[in-house]
Amino acid sequence: MQLYQNQQLKVYNSLSGKKEIFQPLNEGHIGMYVCGPTVYSNVHLGNCRTFMSFDMIFRYFKHLGYKVRYVRNITDAGHLVDDAEDGEDKIAKKARLEQLEPMEVVQRYTVDFHNILQKFNFLPPSIEPTATGHIIEQIEIIKDILEKGYAYERNGSVYFDVIKFNETNEYGKLSGRKLEDMIANTRVLAAQDEKKSPQDFALWKKAEPEHIMRWPSPWGDGFPGWHLECTAMSTKYLGETFDIHGGGMDLKFPHHECEIAQAEASNGHSPVRYWLHANMLTMNGKKMAKSTGNNILPGEIFTGDNKILSKAFMPSVVRFFMMQAHYTSILDLSNDALLASEKGYNRLMDALKNLDGLETGKSSSFDVQLWRQECYDAMNDDFNTPILIAKMFDAVKHINLVKEGNESITVEDKSKLQVILNGFIFDVLGLESKTDIGTDSDKLSGVVDLLIQLRKDARDNKDFETSDKIRDQLAEMGIQLKDGKEGTTFSVS
Repeated sequence: MQLYQNQQLKVYNSLSGKKEIFQPLNEGHIGMYVCGPTVYSNVHLGNCRTFMSFDMIFRYFKHLGYKVRYVRNITDAGHLVDDAEDGEDKIAKKARLEQLEPMEVVQRYTVDFHNILQKFNFLPPSIEPTATGHIIEQIEIIKDILEKGYAYERNGSVYFDVIKFNETNEYGKLSGRKLEDMIANTRVLAAQDEKKSPQDFALWKKAEPEHIMRWPSPWGDGFPGWHLECTAMSTKYLGETFDIHGGGMDLKFPHHECEIAQAEASNGHSPVRYWLHANMLTMNGKKMAKSTGNNILPGEIFTGDNKILSKAFMPSVVRFFMMQAHYTSILDLSNDALLASEKGYNRLMDALKNLDGLETGKSSSFDVQLWRQECYDAMNDDFNTPILIAKMFDAVKHINLVKEGNESITVEDKSKLQVILNGFIFDVLGLESKTDIGTDSDKLSGVVDLLIQLRKDARDNKDFETSDKIRDQLAEMGIQLKDGKEGTTFSVS
């Protein structure tokens, strides 16, 4: 018997605006599609949070015994700047600025994306299709939508007719927007746009002579619209109707709204049963943005090479920090929050280590079976990782009491605890133990922490010459020590 047969999972469906009991189309099998990155720059930490949320969801489904086909695409055809209908392709712009071929840009940042996700201990998706590898499928969908009267061609470009579609369908049902309101709030620029309505979106754009990324089509050389690739790839690999479509909250409109419209216009029915959206990551209470300097890359956190944090943090500490918030809630990154997460992560790992050496007794006041179901109840309530982590620390408390001789644990309960904790901490939350990590940044942290302790011992013994020597020689190597109320921290410059 698979675990999912004894667990009732509820998910928050953005389409209905409420939690619903999750029932896959085919028992024991799940099809899940998540919008992947546009590979024209280093992967953003906020994007990592979204992908991490769905990695956790993927892991939990597998933990329950489901067979999951998880599709996460790579957008390598490029979005237009600011995701507009007109302007310069993001990938082509980067290629022009750096005097590279567009596919060199794609390759460089796809490798970066995979490297960062590997450090965060992501499971690879079942399929990772690219937009450029599915141009033919996108053209076929456009032909189908044109044939059914929901699109029109203008000067080599093809646009989706939103007003025509809305006569028999509901455009805006995912985001809760009404087409009448959208039209009322739009300023029409007469004779400056070839679209029938400002709400219409591009299925295919004619490539101007200077446009690098272009493909032949029945309407002339051009490139597909941003929204079309996900419709083509999700339905190709998961079918015309599939279980879950995920992505960041920022994609709900227009991207996911347009995906629904395209699929309904082409196939005649809604493509997705459950829409799941992960929320944004802020930093120090403000939106993360390169322009304001309120921004940090994952690699800069791992090395400590930044001016925002006091030290380097292991990928598993950052992952633990992200898992402490529900995936649908806004999460604020700060130095204090990461330091607190590091302490929590260390407590968890220390408890697991201590559990191995616990002496067993004849009785235990800790109800392992009840606690186990409470862990599942947390995850079954729309993947509530903060509650799950709180339950993990209930077990940590009991382990510490047993270690101190204030509680006892039976052989059977000890064995069960080991299996359950390992299952949730490593398989579901995706954390790694300290012994599994061993990155250069971790080794650096260990060496510097040792030197900080030696410096503290020297200062306590009023050996200021040695204390200053440690500080100054570390500074010469680009490692700055910062003394504060909570002790000494370091940063790498």
